[in-house]
Amino acid sequence: MPSKKVLERKKNQVTSLVNELKDAESIVFADFKGLNVTQDTEMRAAFRSKGLTYRVVKNTISERAFEQLGIKGLEETLKGPTAIAYSKEDVVLAPRLMREYSEKFRRLKIKGGVIGGEVQEIDYIMALSRVESREKLYGQLLFMMLYPLTAFAQVAGQIAEKGAESGVERVADLLTADGGAIKEAAKDDGADAANEAEEASGEES
Repeated sequence: MPSKKVLERKKNQVTSLVNELKDAESIVFADFKGLNVTQDTEMRAAFRSKGLTYRVVKNTISERAFEQLGIKGLEETLKGPTAIAYSKEDVVLAPRLMREYSEKFRRLKIKGGVIGGEVQEIDYIMALSRVESREKLYGQLLFMMLYPLTAFAQVAGQIAEKGAESGVERVADLLTADGGAIKEAAKDDGADAANEAEEASGEES
């Protein structure tokens, strides 16, 4: 029978884990058995630099913490050596980084995860791991929003450059000049076509 002190310590550990995980966007479980110290150190450093929390917690503590969070169905997942990786900021961060390192260190095996409070299988976690990060998606959205302005600035620059080459100062003058040139070219083409038609008619007669 565990002492009162031991029970109190375990209770505090469960409470602490609950507080850590309750706001997690995503949680990924992995079997880390077989990783050497160098690999583990490299992986943890990379996770820290990117804002991902990675912890090895006793399964009994994890089970009680998830019970308090109202998350069920992890009995099989929380068997054997189990590491927990989670992010409070980006739902794809934990799946993506854990996949990348499971590909780099083959002994690291993803076991499943929790997304939005729901237990998910490995296939779901792997699919989510290939979604772009939130920062990259924001960057793409910003590019799409700014692209029309960028395109306009490029066109305006080209018009100004052409104006400088043509010796005109105003865009209206440049357009008028170009328009006149186009009209003159059209007249010349029409006259040439008419002459060709007339010559062809004369030859036939």
